Amino acid sequence: MAKEVKTNAMRMLDRAKIKYEAITYECEEFVDGMHSADITGVSHEQSYKTLVMVGKSGNHYVFVLPIEKEVDRKAAAKVVGEKTVDMIHVKDITAVTGYVRGGCSPIGMKKNFATVFDASAENFEEIYVSGGRLGLTLKVPVKGLLEVTRGILAPITAE
Repeated sequence: MAKEVKTNAMRMLDRAKIKYEAITYECEEFVDGMHSADITGVSHEQSYKTLVMVGKSGNHYVFVLPIEKEVDRKAAAKVVGEKTVDMIHVKDITAVTGYVRGGCSPIGMKKNFATVFDASAENFEEIYVSGGRLGLTLKVPVKGLLEVTRGILAPITAE
């Protein structure tokens, strides 16, 4: 039996003794969160995507929101104390986070960026987030995610 290859996200959860469920699926290239949820059969409502943004100050921020929603850039900027925030360029994802597009987990990035989970996450005991590589989703308790990322909850989605 092949040994499971752990991602940074999985190692951080293990170190913090936070239980999680790893769900793997075949994936050779980027697919969005809705396709990942459909492939794995997990709830769209409980599936969250990770967006990395940069503020006017040059600081990077991680925003985690439902896969079917868009980020409210004004609300997101306000939460992190910035005038504005913009998505980082796709070509910069790996350099900034250590992860690839479509495999960007809010857990275990190169640096500990300020992390904000949409307030809707508190409606669930557990949510699904990227596991840190293409074809890997993690089901993690919201409390554990907030603990390991030092994240906060705030309304950051557009209506």
